[in-house]
Amino acid sequence: MLVLGRISDDPKAHYDQLKPLLDYVVPRMREVGIVEGRILMAKDAQQMGSYLRRGRVDWVTETAGTAMALQQRAGARPLLLTERSGVGSYESVFFVRRDSPVGSLEDLKGRTVALQSVLSTSAYLVPAMELLAHGVKPEILLTPSDAPAADTVGYVFARTELNISTYVHKRVVDAGVISSLDWMDDRSMPPAFRSDMRVIFRSEPMPRALEMVRGDLDPVVRARLEQVLLEASRDPVAGPALTKFFGTTGFHPVDAASQRVLERLRNGLVRIRLEVE
Repeated sequence: MLVLGRISDDPKAHYDQLKPLLDYVVPRMREVGIVEGRILMAKDAQQMGSYLRRGRVDWVTETAGTAMALQQRAGARPLLLTERSGVGSYESVFFVRRDSPVGSLEDLKGRTVALQSVLSTSAYLVPAMELLAHGVKPEILLTPSDAPAADTVGYVFARTELNISTYVHKRVVDAGVISSLDWMDDRSMPPAFRSDMRVIFRSEPMPRALEMVRGDLDPVVRARLEQVLLEASRDPVAGPALTKFFGTTGFHPVDAASQRVLERLRNGLVRIRLEVE
């Protein structure tokens, strides 16, 4: 049996997104002994890590930050990079109002920034990493009206990208961080807001998503799964299943440049847990 896992707060919706690709993959894995597929949901990264360690999940699709957390927690290994909607990478974008005096990350000391949630790679993990790398320590605030220490930047969780944009536009906070994809998405950054904003920093590009497998998965099964997914990108029969699979438009081998970015994310996770959380 091949078990595909997903961290989910909406299991029914995610099941419908995962099942078509699993149904495509399983028949193509018979030569390595796979004759059945199953989907197993987890409520958070801790639970998924437990599933991976216990061998209850074989394959997980996740964002880069959560993927690296699963590697740390459970020894999961990257299998492939995942391209979604034709995009293989994205960046974290720090922005302020156009009339703000803030011009750099260092200028955020003593000010406030809106992030999304601890689950976000582009709107929590990477921003926290970049702030630390620029000598600015983030500290969580109970409310946006709390004042951070003069040598830190206070952050609040706004939950959605549109809320982040609104917080900055309405001067509730001094700055916000969203992905470069959301920066150009009118639903997350309305054009009337965007025209009043100014970007002060962009992170290096990071993989859009990754396919991960448990560390002790049979190498023969791992190799065949990698081959099937790579071939699916070029197989018209797989098209509808890939579209359902979070808008996937391709899978790609993990190259050296991506390995370096993932290593930086892993190191960043450790530092954030020690110095921020």
